[in-house]
Amino acid sequence: MKKYIKPIIASSVAVLMLSACVPTTGGATPNAQQGNSTNNTSTGAIVGGLLGAIVGGTTADRSGTRGKRAVMGGAIGAAVGAAVGYSLDQQAKEVAQVLNTSVDNNPQAEQNSNNELVVSNTDKFVKIMFRDPMMFRTNSSTPTPSAQAEIRQMIPVLQKYNNTIIQAVGHTDNRGSYQHNQRLSEARARSVGNTVHSGLKNPVYSKGCSYSKPIAPNTSATNMALNRRVEIYLYPNQASVIDPCRN
Repeated sequence: MKKYIKPIIASSVAVLMLSACVPTTGGATPNAQQGNSTNNTSTGAIVGGLLGAIVGGTTADRSGTRGKRAVMGGAIGAAVGAAVGYSLDQQAKEVAQVLNTSVDNNPQAEQNSNNELVVSNTDKFVKIMFRDPMMFRTNSSTPTPSAQAEIRQMIPVLQKYNNTIIQAVGHTDNRGSYQHNQRLSEARARSVGNTVHSGLKNPVYSKGCSYSKPIAPNTSATNMALNRRVEIYLYPNQASVIDPCRN
């Protein structure tokens, strides 16, 4: 096994060098929080490359081919990972633009009561959070006309990414029973999902989390307002899909 370590290490170094050369989504903006945005192109290249190198180096049927396969696997994995990372970075940027905001990966952004809309992304997905007051009237699961118009602004962007898996997720505060809030969160997520799906061929799913995933403790009216929200997740593939009620 030791004689295969060098080729894998060599391919890993090549992956790190490749990740330094992949394109980014552009320069930083004056937004102070924009500095928290991540370059998922590089992250995807590194992770994909290392996995590709390991798989390539351990699946060759002849010892003489292990080194070559490790390097090839690393290069292919890096290219695939970089493509996925770049797509997520670009998609987040384009969605933010049509919603008249910027990508904000500051963990505190969603806890800021002044932010009724937050677009963020990781190396696995893009997330668009809509705060409840701008989306629904009290006890209603139908998006307001202005909310529907805002959601539909994303459709031309999403049409460019027809492999994207879309998931709408509803969250509530803890007033009322869990079952009531589960039904309400599901209905709101379904309504938002249907609004998105009306202009797309992409698979769109909906899920309600009731009050199981609060942003802040439900100890004040301000915190409860933070927790009432709908999130739209954009995944590049099935392997990236998470359970947003738990993760």
